[in-house]
Amino acid sequence: MLLSRENIGKIDASKVELPEGNSFDLPERVLQFGTGVLLRGLPDYFVDKANKEGLFNGRILVVKSTASSGTDEFAEQEGLYTLCIKGIEDGREVIRYSVNNAISRVLSASKDWQAILEAARNPEMQVVFSNTTEVGIVLSNDKITDGPPASFPGKLLSFLYERYRHFGGDTTKGLVVLPTELISDNATKLKKILHSLVAQNNLEKGFLTWLDEANDFCNTLVDRIVPGRLPSEEQQQTEQELEYQDKLMIMAEPFRLWAIETDSQRVRNVLSFTEVDGGVVLVPSIDKFKEIKLRLLNGTHTLSCAAALWSGFITVKEAMQNEAFNAFVRGLMKNEIGKSIVDQNIKTQDVEDFANRVIDRFSNPFLEHRWENIALNYTSKMNMRNIALLEKWYTKNLVPPQHIALGFAAYIKFMDTEEQDGQYVQEINGQKIVVQDEFALAMLNHWKNRETVVSDVLRDDSLWGKDLTAYSEFESTVQHYLQEMNTNGVLKTIEKLNAEWQIEY
Repeated sequence: MLLSRENIGKIDASKVELPEGNSFDLPERVLQFGTGVLLRGLPDYFVDKANKEGLFNGRILVVKSTASSGTDEFAEQEGLYTLCIKGIEDGREVIRYSVNNAISRVLSASKDWQAILEAARNPEMQVVFSNTTEVGIVLSNDKITDGPPASFPGKLLSFLYERYRHFGGDTTKGLVVLPTELISDNATKLKKILHSLVAQNNLEKGFLTWLDEANDFCNTLVDRIVPGRLPSEEQQQTEQELEYQDKLMIMAEPFRLWAIETDSQRVRNVLSFTEVDGGVVLVPSIDKFKEIKLRLLNGTHTLSCAAALWSGFITVKEAMQNEAFNAFVRGLMKNEIGKSIVDQNIKTQDVEDFANRVIDRFSNPFLEHRWENIALNYTSKMNMRNIALLEKWYTKNLVPPQHIALGFAAYIKFMDTEEQDGQYVQEINGQKIVVQDEFALAMLNHWKNRETVVSDVLRDDSLWGKDLTAYSEFESTVQHYLQEMNTNGVLKTIEKLNAEWQIEY
């Protein structure tokens, strides 16, 4: 039995949360660019949840822009798909299934452009979602009269211009635009590109005024791991359990965050779906959320990556099952990273809450997050995520951060590679890892003088933009941990650190 509107009534509601029958008749209120799993696992999740609770009461018209594959599966299942939530939440394993009915139609930009423009004339339309990847928000030489324009900004501008003309510049018919692309200031950049396209296409001044005054472009930050399709064996098992077939079934972790930057009451009124879940927030600035995610999630990944690999762990969940490594990660986040970033905007409770959720996320038994993949572009990640963190630490403390220093030592040890056939290779426990890092050669050269390698690496401002030996006792502490690792092994070094430095909160 295939998941469809006709078969909804035959599905066991005790096993999976199902949509109400009248939800199929809700008007289209959202235009969404992209069919990707992040959109279906986060924004579309919030819309569906709101609809099920009688809020928002709108569905999503999806525009598929890529040439690969068609819209057949969405048409066959009438937009329905199962979202499988699997992971750890508040320290407990959770598995939840929900049939999402937020998507009304999926149209192809290349084949259905006129139907998409017709939706611009829909008075109920209120919101735009997008996830066209980082390269989607770029300026091109688009003509908005093309059917369709080539770029995402061109398509959006064409849609908005059609809406402007149809409603005669009515300022109540503007849209709230919520890009979820993983770039800073995503909405600000998108709006700037639209301005350039208005000039390129010689559109009238009245439209530019309407674009600025009637529409709201809100920067957003998204955070949820959505692996997408289940492995084939797991897919079959889930379909057997739920007793229906679903070609669009996807998995997501329990954690969800969508921070939307706005201080507009109009935007709050339009985005009523934000009222149903604490994972979506409307705030005047999303900077706090960006900083917390960058330091506590991404920074922790980077500072623990080499230590995990040297300890013999392949995946993040495997490392978190080890008591000593788990304690190291907790200490890193709570004793050092968290205390470094607390300020007038980021409170201790913010850090505590997010750190606990990171522990849950890292421990998710349903995710295969490999440390080897996290080590990609290691040096750049270390610089971007952790050097500013080090400076924050030393503005508050005179003593070196022990966990951060150990993480740095493990990183330096990891970058002691051999050049083989044009690649830089590290071997750990008999496993060869190709180190894909633009600074691998520089690190290889630093390792030619093994007596001074720590000092040479930390002093290299081409890596860090500054001399890290200027930080009190940081060099000697990193050197100490590197020697400990070489003598006793990385995991033993971590165990010793844990015994000496207790987690304080």
